[in-house]
Amino acid sequence: MANEEDCRAALGRIAERLAAVDADRLAEHVVERTISCRVPDLGLAFRTRLRADGLDGFVPDDDPGSAQVRLTVGSDDLVALARDELNPAKAWATGRLKIEASILDLLRLRRLL
Repeated sequence: MANEEDCRAALGRIAERLAAVDADRLAEHVVERTISCRVPDLGLAFRTRLRADGLDGFVPDDDPGSAQVRLTVGSDDLVALARDELNPAKAWATGRLKIEASILDLLRLRRLL
């Protein structure tokens, strides 16, 4: 099982990957949203804000249910997603990644992945 440090590093890699997306493409599909990532096997949750110019830093979150987009993923799967060893669509389809968001937010996220 991955630890908290591994999860923070994985979230950092995901943020870096998003920062590498073409700015025009990102601005076309992004609407400012709060995002939480809950890692239930470690009892952790993190929050960030997605903006047209990328993600803010991830910070610990005591209330992940209040975010507009809520992700739930196990620690090992989070690390695998960040390393491109696990496809996000496959992880979602198999229940390894849970996403709670509006339909419009889901469609926007899909275009970025």
